[in-house]
Amino acid sequence: MVTTVSSSEAPRHNKSRTTEFFDPQPTPRSELPDPRETIERLALIGCEIIAGIRPVEQIGRWVTEDVYRVVAERSIAARRNRIARGESTKASPLIIVGLTVVTEPSDGVVEGVSLIRFGQRTRAVCVRLEGLDHRWRASALALL
Repeated sequence: MVTTVSSSEAPRHNKSRTTEFFDPQPTPRSELPDPRETIERLALIGCEIIAGIRPVEQIGRWVTEDVYRVVAERSIAARRNRIARGESTKASPLIIVGLTVVTEPSDGVVEGVSLIRFGQRTRAVCVRLEGLDHRWRASALALL
């Protein structure tokens, strides 16, 4: 018996399986390094980008596309404000990472808050890390 398939019928393979294969793969917590250092480093780098000390491209490897876009937009807005006030990046404040608190809501997901001394102010930087492809990637980064 010969079965014929008309050209209008779609092939019967699962497209989502090939897409899922190439998507970032979740990694369990046991296969990931200590998240505290990554949280503190991302908090420092994020503040330095907003202060104009560091280019936004340096954070790209450690964050998702959405986080990168938000940090880039904030960096541009901060730069415009500095120009309007007549400040330069050479007079940027000293940034010091203080206390960091880390929680693990589920396997492969870590949320942390770092207190940052940013000039004369102390601010909080919240970071959500997800284990993807055997490394941490920030899926949320907020400077409060």
